Amino acid sequence: MKSPTQRRTAIAALLLAPALTACGFNAQTDQVYQPAVGINDRDGNVYVLNALIVSGEDGSGTFAATLVNTETSGDRLETVSGPDIRASRRTVEVPARGNARLGETGDVTVQGSGIEPGKFVELDLAFQSGQTTTVRVPVVEATGDYAAVPLPDSDSDSE
Repeated sequence: MKSPTQRRTAIAALLLAPALTACGFNAQTDQVYQPAVGINDRDGNVYVLNALIVSGEDGSGTFAATLVNTETSGDRLETVSGPDIRASRRTVEVPARGNARLGETGDVTVQGSGIEPGKFVELDLAFQSGQTTTVRVPVVEATGDYAAVPLPDSDSDSE
């Protein structure tokens, strides 16, 4: 049989256990968490999610991101540009309350001297609605999870 002191200690330990663990307000489970390489930008009506460049060779790559339109009317990605960056495709439709998955289609390819795996590249995305989003995206190799991303032809020139 336990003494009254041992019982009080056991009860106190049970009552204090939740307070001493990581539970509480602003716990990590209450915050947005993205276990991925790309970056997210939710500042405009079109969210830019998991944005990155997949490169098969230095100097060129495919801009991969999911564009999520939060509006009830469609929008269109008009241009992708950046310091020393040229993009091959100018427009991508983003349906109302829908999304466009650029990594699956390879619709936007980019060329520029700073496109090398391990580096970051600044891109400006301009939409038909007037939204302009600037993102600093990582460049990754076209291996592993990114091996299926369509890459630009090394023989083709960008527009």
